[in-house]
Amino acid sequence: MPRLVVPLGETEAVDPSRFGAKAANLAALGQAGLPVAGGWAVDAQAYRTQLAALGLEETARGVFSSRDRPQARRHALDMKLGLMERPVAPDLAEPMLAAWRAIRDSGAQGVVRSSALVEDRVGSGFAGQFESFLELRNEGEFLTAVRACWAALWSTRALRYMATHGLDAADTAMALIIQPLVAARVSGGGLSRSADGDRVINAARGPGSAIAQGEVAPDRYVLDLEGTLKESEPGRKYHGLACAHGRAALSRSLAGKRCLDDEQIAELGLMMEKAQELIGAPVEVEWAMDETGIKLLQARPLRVGEPQTPDEIWLAHPRLNGHPSGIGWGTGRARVVNCECELERVAPGDVLVTTVAGPALGQVLTHVAGVVAELGGSTSHLASLARERGVPMVLGVPDATQRIPDGSMVAVDGVAGVVRWMR
Repeated sequence: MPRLVVPLGETEAVDPSRFGAKAANLAALGQAGLPVAGGWAVDAQAYRTQLAALGLEETARGVFSSRDRPQARRHALDMKLGLMERPVAPDLAEPMLAAWRAIRDSGAQGVVRSSALVEDRVGSGFAGQFESFLELRNEGEFLTAVRACWAALWSTRALRYMATHGLDAADTAMALIIQPLVAARVSGGGLSRSADGDRVINAARGPGSAIAQGEVAPDRYVLDLEGTLKESEPGRKYHGLACAHGRAALSRSLAGKRCLDDEQIAELGLMMEKAQELIGAPVEVEWAMDETGIKLLQARPLRVGEPQTPDEIWLAHPRLNGHPSGIGWGTGRARVVNCECELERVAPGDVLVTTVAGPALGQVLTHVAGVVAELGGSTSHLASLARERGVPMVLGVPDATQRIPDGSMVAVDGVAGVVRWMR
């Protein structure tokens, strides 16, 4: 019987049919000599075994097969509650706990990350749709994180994503990654190939969740394929406050200092080049830098678009520059939205103009002509989802919600990173 928990350094961990592409790619990077955090991959068979032990297999089939939508929602809720509230079977828990204890014995804090079998593939990246849990302090928190990652396969946003991609959650499974926490001083992402043929690196201080969630305007570094630094733009910090609806919002601040020096930027460029060679296609990476250096956390296939020359009529109108998602050109009426409370105002064919480009906005990608955001960068989760769908997006655009009039006609160039509007 195959082992259910396998060190990422062992050859069998590179099998995406067992451990998901996220874990398999990470294992391949480490085995090729690239710096990774190490850890273990948990076979998706553990998830399947847990479903069988809980008697949830028939319930799983009912989520997408039921024609009664309220009944389908009840099935999905039963899946989430069943996986979250009932204990992990002892024969599954013990090998996972052994990996967890090894991490804790080394003095590090633990991390549990999703690695679904449908995740990080061409055309279905699922960026930001599942769960990761950091800084887990004890065995109770660890096992709760395991159950939560399994249950995330049945979350509303994941099921909505699957429905738009013709996938059924009952036909797939959730593998896991168990790792020591990288105590990140600086973190970010990178694109091994942009639409212009360059490499792009985003960086911000602290852990990478802020970049992934589109909550900061990160540093942006552009290198040519020879590794020469062409552009260097420091990020901008925003301060928290409350929106008119009582939810969190942000106010603007000035640019900060660069997070990376030239040597670190060049090192990341070489890592992305090697990751691209291993995956066999352009890649999007996530990374973190602690006191020992840079470590790669993830590499997924990257889709980039071709540049498009705008009609001359647009060249006469005001423009703003930002971080391109890397794909698409679109036009539509600007709908300026200052918080998620107002998303119902965004109609099909509109261009969403907002402050934070977080994964929660993924629901509007099915019908908008484009997205413009003051925060976020080319490697945020929403940018990844936009690339999948071919939706043009420009992020990190200073003062976009103040300068672009609500209702004006807007053109979004997701390849060049340019937004124009008609006065």
